[in-house]
Amino acid sequence: MSTSGDTAAEPGAGLAGAAGAEPGARDTRRSAPGPSGTPDGTAAAEGSEPGPAAGPRATGRHSADPVPPPVGGVLWSVAGDVRALLMLPAALTMQVAHPAIGAGVDEHSVFRTDPWGRGERSLRSVQLWVYGGDRAAAEGRRLRALHRSIQGTDAHGRRYHALTPAYYAWVHATGYPVYRHGLALLHRPLTEAQDRRLYAEWLQVGRILGIHDRDMPQTVEEFWPYYRTVLAEELEATAVVRELLDPDAPVPAPDRGPLLLRLVLRPLWPLLRRPFQRVRAFLTVGLMPPDARAAIGLEWTPEQERRLRRLARVVRVVVPVLPERLRYLPLARRAREAARRAGR
Repeated sequence: MSTSGDTAAEPGAGLAGAAGAEPGARDTRRSAPGPSGTPDGTAAAEGSEPGPAAGPRATGRHSADPVPPPVGGVLWSVAGDVRALLMLPAALTMQVAHPAIGAGVDEHSVFRTDPWGRGERSLRSVQLWVYGGDRAAAEGRRLRALHRSIQGTDAHGRRYHALTPAYYAWVHATGYPVYRHGLALLHRPLTEAQDRRLYAEWLQVGRILGIHDRDMPQTVEEFWPYYRTVLAEELEATAVVRELLDPDAPVPAPDRGPLLLRLVLRPLWPLLRRPFQRVRAFLTVGLMPPDARAAIGLEWTPEQERRLRRLARVVRVVVPVLPERLRYLPLARRAREAARRAGR
């Protein structure tokens, strides 16, 4: 999910952020109709802004703007919850496990030189998709414009382009199974009705990102064969996956957040960096759906699973009793407050 304002593609906290492959590359969406003509899947003239092929519309400056997920929906409750911070790195890792997407991030991202800034911008972008109201579609257009020039060659010698529908859609698709798995551990398992509602809302996010309905499985039943095909035929432990999970990878001290915290962490960072990265890797792999973890070839032991479940029990007890100012991220909190004032 590239979600920043930088000129380079950035892996985000779960979606819209990496480069895909050019139209001639192998399409992983065998269970869905193929894209048309251009790298962004439209037959429109070059430079025109693609719009979704179906779905509800909102009125405003752009009459064809798709609407964001509804107030009071599943995503409204969970996307801004602090537990989402724990889940989203798993989606990022699933994204860059695709060779074309991993190559785009490897060649064009600032995640090595500005990881904290990239994370902050990415998180804001993800929040706008759900809580941004009229700003949601504008953020989707901004992301597509950001990625129009991103292209290159992956580790297998295949050309990629950031807006190729098959790969842009995979970046989006990772969010649904990660939310589903993460909620089962850190919150509670979704009922069948909630699961279907989550998927329907995630399709709305896809439309916000400019993905056509023909490039996304339209039901939960269509999603799983598509998902399993990508796992079986495409994903691997790319160089970016290995780097993200490497406890010895160089990561600078945090340069975002409260000033006092940054001042405390800066001199301690040489001692804290490796433990921090080990915890991050543990949560990334642990909160990844097990079938994706296996497809990428990531090790996960029964003891690690027991540790994760002990941690999850603590999270399930502690987070629900936090005051809203601590439980929800700022943009989500403000949107929820505004909705209450409006009586929605």
